[in-house]
Amino acid sequence: MKAVTRQNRPDPSRPADPGTGGERRVSRPPGRWRAVPWVLIALWAALLAVAGPAAGELESVQRDGVAEYLPASAESTQVAEIAQRLPGGGSTDVLLVWQRDGGLTPADRERADAVAAGVAADHGARGTPPGLPSADGTTLVHPLALTGLADETAETEAVADIRDRLARAAETAGDGLTAMAGGSGAVSADLEEVFSSVDATLTLATVAVVTVLLILIYRSPLLWLVPLISVGVAAAVSRAAVYGLVQVFGITVTAQSAGIMTVLVFGAGTDYALLLVARYREELRRHESTHLAMAGALRGTGPALLASSGTVAAGLLVLLVADQRSLSGFGPVAAVGVLCALAVMITLLPALLVLLGRRVFWPAIPVHGGEPPEGARRRWDLFGRMGGSVGRRPRTILTAGVLLLAVCSLGVSALPGQLKDRDSFTDTPESVTAMTLLAEKYPERSSRPITVMVPEESAGRIVERIRTAGGVADAERERTGEGWAEISVHADAPAESAAEEAVVAGLRTALQGTGALVGGPTAQQMDLAATGASDRARVIPLVLLAVLVILVVLLRSLLAPVLLLVAVAASWLASLGLGGFLFGPVFGFEGTDPSLAVITFVFGVALGVDYSIFLVTRMREENLRGLPTRRAALTALSRTGGVIASAGIVLAATFGVLMTLPLVFMIQVGFVVAAGVLLDTFLVRTYVVTAAAWLLDRRLWWPGPLSRETGGGGAHPAPEAREHAG
Repeated sequence: MKAVTRQNRPDPSRPADPGTGGERRVSRPPGRWRAVPWVLIALWAALLAVAGPAAGELESVQRDGVAEYLPASAESTQVAEIAQRLPGGGSTDVLLVWQRDGGLTPADRERADAVAAGVAADHGARGTPPGLPSADGTTLVHPLALTGLADETAETEAVADIRDRLARAAETAGDGLTAMAGGSGAVSADLEEVFSSVDATLTLATVAVVTVLLILIYRSPLLWLVPLISVGVAAAVSRAAVYGLVQVFGITVTAQSAGIMTVLVFGAGTDYALLLVARYREELRRHESTHLAMAGALRGTGPALLASSGTVAAGLLVLLVADQRSLSGFGPVAAVGVLCALAVMITLLPALLVLLGRRVFWPAIPVHGGEPPEGARRRWDLFGRMGGSVGRRPRTILTAGVLLLAVCSLGVSALPGQLKDRDSFTDTPESVTAMTLLAEKYPERSSRPITVMVPEESAGRIVERIRTAGGVADAERERTGEGWAEISVHADAPAESAAEEAVVAGLRTALQGTGALVGGPTAQQMDLAATGASDRARVIPLVLLAVLVILVVLLRSLLAPVLLLVAVAASWLASLGLGGFLFGPVFGFEGTDPSLAVITFVFGVALGVDYSIFLVTRMREENLRGLPTRRAALTALSRTGGVIASAGIVLAATFGVLMTLPLVFMIQVGFVVAAGVLLDTFLVRTYVVTAAAWLLDRRLWWPGPLSRETGGGGAHPAPEAREHAG
């Protein structure tokens, strides 16, 4: 008989292992496992050495041209693509705007004509049209179509040169003369200037936010650094992976998608780290060996982490069916980021924690066989007390939670209309100031052209038809090539107005059957609005289906997954409704982007269901250990409440970083996602889902085997649950 040594003799002073129901056994891992952490760290170091240079090249393949944000099948997109093939490539419309309150002098007009001629000669403009004076004589505009600009960088450089010439000319003229660059080219240059700083701004701000939150959560001088290093590795590797996808498959990467991917990697990666570290801390009290404790933590959290990342990745990949190019390209970009975060957090992070040992938790080092510190018990008690209130009044709490979500959702009807180009910035760049002035001074004419591409052989006849169409101020044939002729049309209405949209719609109707295509900035906005509706109809059902399938496989139930999906969808709708209440009256936003609903829905459902996955998988685990469903619900809430609340705060804060950018769309995405995460963390998961689970009892697991057990479901929590429920 094997002798009982001090190492393996049961210690009656130590509590039984909750995972086995028996006495705690102290054992050490086989020797071959001791090398695994070193191997994993070496592999990630080698991968990072290879990926580092590629990660730095991601900005070089980002494309932020107008066509990258348009629907692939839209008529305006076809116009933009044909324009690129014509002699000189795509044209860039720039308006040189001069204004003096007391009226322009003859010297002002001569100076303006000279600058326009110089710009036209140096930047390949198609002719130099005469300046158009306003009716009150205070304003003069030269519309120029620049050609030969190879990409967004060349366009930005050209606009910068034009603005420098305008500034010098205005300075020479003395006080009172204002010179500005407007038009779609100037707006694009201002957007490009913002995009150029998106990556650096978001990365620095996100790192700062995550660092502060990890320090506050862990209150340890060392522990916070381990997840931060790990998520930094995930961010670098994900950027390199996306760069590889661009090179191999030619996917579209914009500055917006790359920036949001960085936020997503930091937010989701930190969440995964919080969940794993919390479970690892539990296991360290059950196992003397850090290797075995980490193995137990990975077994306990692995299914939830895989399901969580799987739902997010699946939801994001559904965006591939979107017609809008920036959305369909964003899907695989963000999915790669999530999967890289998962890979790092279940390999590199555990390896670092195991090698650093228990001392990484100093000063609150978890003791083998010990109890959680008093502070942790108090946090457990908080969520335990919440669970206790659910157990006492489940119907009241469920009803109140549903009503609150419904009231918030009413704000969806108050969302402002479609976002216009001039309203895309939180500040007022020069291009917006110029366009606002032109709309005021030239109410009888749009300041930017409607571009019509017509078959070359019928160009003359079609031009005459265009000139007689309603709402058209003028139409001029610009250039010909590749079997097409380009016609520039100006509406007799201000740019971005409903009247100008009516002119575009009228031209499309009048030119049906001629082979003509109507595009330009206003047509692009109209096509984006139409595509936004069709993308919602395609993407939202597919996201729900993809997430439902993953939840059914994970939970081996139909009713529980449906409950979770309904809950997170309600949370998303409520957060969008909060945006409706606040965007106009509080933030002063004049519109919303057509893709806002789709992208926030994907994030709201895929990320929001994460926390319910963490809760319900722990509930199922407690069920399988013998606790009735109602008691399992309260125990799961008390055990996971603190870490999930921390994770929700981190994710909401990282997406809140988007609100620091001077772009309305990014602020709106950040607000809706952050609000949805907080609603889901503190209302939906804590109260609504727990109350519904309590009322459904074992029926929650229908039609799985847990739903057919008859021994549980008591109305009162067991002593263990009461202990944590306070």
